[in-house]
Amino acid sequence: MADLNTMRAGRVGAGTLRVDAGLKAHMNKVYGLMSVAMLITALSAWAIAGLAVGPDGAPTALGQAIYFSPLKWVIMFAPLAVVFGFGAMINRMSAATAQLVFYVYAVLMGLSLSSIFLVFTGVSIAQTFLVTAIAFAGLSLYGYTTKRDLSAMGSFLIMGLIGLIVASIVNIFLASSAVAFAISAIGVLIFAGLTAFDTQRIKVEYLQHAQMGDGEWLAKSAIMGALNLYLDFLNLFMFLLQFMGNRE
Repeated sequence: MADLNTMRAGRVGAGTLRVDAGLKAHMNKVYGLMSVAMLITALSAWAIAGLAVGPDGAPTALGQAIYFSPLKWVIMFAPLAVVFGFGAMINRMSAATAQLVFYVYAVLMGLSLSSIFLVFTGVSIAQTFLVTAIAFAGLSLYGYTTKRDLSAMGSFLIMGLIGLIVASIVNIFLASSAVAFAISAIGVLIFAGLTAFDTQRIKVEYLQHAQMGDGEWLAKSAIMGALNLYLDFLNLFMFLLQFMGNRE
C-alpha cells in the first residue's frame, strides 16, 4: 500500500510540475506578445508623429489629414471597433492569423496615439512610461500570485470601464477640463484593477484548459490575454500621462 501511495503521489507531483511548467511558458508567451505589440505601437506612433510635422514645425499634408481633417474621427474610433470585432471573430481565425491581426491593431493604435509626441515632451513621455511599467509589473504580479478571487472585482471594473468609455465620448463634445481630470483619475484606478484581474483570469483559464491538450485554443488564449494586458498597460499609461506629462 505504501508503494502504491508513493506511485500515486509521484504521478500527481509529475502532473503538477507539467502544469506549472506549461503555465510559466504560457505566461511568458502572453507577456512576450504584449511586449512586441507595445514596441510596434511605440515605434509606429513615433514614426507617424515625425512624418506629420515638417522641419519648420508646421503640419505636413499627412499631419493635416490625420489631426485636422474628419479622418481624425475615424482614426480615433477605429481601434475601439477593431478590438470588439477581433474579440468576436477570433474563434474563426487560426492562431497565426489572430497574431497577425493583433500586430496590425498595434500599428493602428500607434497611428491613433501618435499625437502624444506633438503634445507632450519626450522626457515626460519616457518618465510616464517607466512609472507605468513599474506599476504594471507590480499589479500583474499581484494578480498572478494572490489567492484572493478577483472575479467579483472584475465585474465591477468592467461596468466602470463601460461608464468611462461613455463619459470620454461625451466629453469629446463637452471639452470640460474638470470632467477630463475626473475621467483620468478614475481611469487610473480602473485599469490598475483590470491589470491584476486580467492576469489572474489568464492564469485561471490556462489551468482550466491545460489538461485538455488543445494547443490551438491555448495559442489563441495567449493572444487574447496579451491583447487584454496590452490594453490595460496602454490605457494606464495614457491616463497617467494626463497627470505626469509636460506639454510642449
